[in-house]
Amino acid sequence: MYELLKVEGRAKRGRFHTPHGTIETPVFMNVATVAAIKGALSTEDLERIDTQVVLANTYHLHVRPGDRLIKELGGLHQFMSCNKPILTDSGGFQVFSLAAMRKIKEEGVYFSSHIDGRKIFMGPEESMQIQSNIASTIAMAFDECPPALAERDYIIPSVERTTRWLKRCQNEMNRLNNLDETINKQQMLFGINQGGIFEDIRIEHAKVIREFDLPGYAVGGLAVGESHEDMYRILEAVVPYLPQNKPTYLMGVGTPENILEAVERGIDFFDCVLPARNGRHGHVYTNHGKMNLFNQKYEADMQPLSEECHCPTCQRYSRAYIRHLLKAKEMLGMRLCVMHNLHYFNNLMKEIRNALDEGSFTAYKKMRLEGYKNN
Repeated sequence: MYELLKVEGRAKRGRFHTPHGTIETPVFMNVATVAAIKGALSTEDLERIDTQVVLANTYHLHVRPGDRLIKELGGLHQFMSCNKPILTDSGGFQVFSLAAMRKIKEEGVYFSSHIDGRKIFMGPEESMQIQSNIASTIAMAFDECPPALAERDYIIPSVERTTRWLKRCQNEMNRLNNLDETINKQQMLFGINQGGIFEDIRIEHAKVIREFDLPGYAVGGLAVGESHEDMYRILEAVVPYLPQNKPTYLMGVGTPENILEAVERGIDFFDCVLPARNGRHGHVYTNHGKMNLFNQKYEADMQPLSEECHCPTCQRYSRAYIRHLLKAKEMLGMRLCVMHNLHYFNNLMKEIRNALDEGSFTAYKKMRLEGYKNN
């Protein structure tokens, strides 16, 4: 159940109650694609940096270690020793990103595993079955994620098929949640809005899928190559047509700037690989923009990554030491940077929630964007 606690313009401050705990929104979901954060962070680490939600990927867990094995071992929460809510992506984005290896049909998609090349079929029912075996808190509907700048002639039938697939997802999840052997009988389904960068298609699709009365809705198919201006334009157009009393999730976004702009336009949930990926390459986030620790000016710099940060990395280690670790290709350097970056994003969301609680989000957003710009 979603509680809308406060609004400031279109920005929402909410609370989402799930079988695995309450999520305070807006929230950033830390991406653990194969049930692990790239950068050697443990579940205990995630708890220390105030992670609220972990995101894992259906396709990757299906091909390795296998969703049936995860079910045998008690579900993903048990498998990775996680007591937080877990959201699983449907696998659709990964399937469609393997463009040279897949074939789309009404029943689903035929494709080859990127691990061993074996032939796999995934449709709405299969995606729901895999996610039910994984026993995540929130399951995403199986949809087609079309190319960012696809033409209308491609987008329209693609969106219509996504709607038909959503109905099949909903029917299959209802069936699975009523089986005795299902681990999480309260698993929730989020639908996904598609439509490329065409406002009218997006709006019409939002009107159709909101009638499914699902626990939450995502905006998909953005942050895949279109401009930031197009992304914000689509959000301004489509979010008002999604239920305000349900969480809204912008998939695969993004940078701190993207998050601030999207919160202002009514988004509750975010996820992105950037903080972990950038951290592994020595790029760290601060309130004054990104720092590249490979720059020589940090060679003898004994300051923490950020004086304002209370993460475990900044409380103990210097820029000089972390730079040395990165140059020496020691895994600890990557780990410390990823820890800092994920803490930064989690703390940014906490500050956004506090600003919304106080009715000062507009001023907070302006202050943060100015800080990033001045770097």
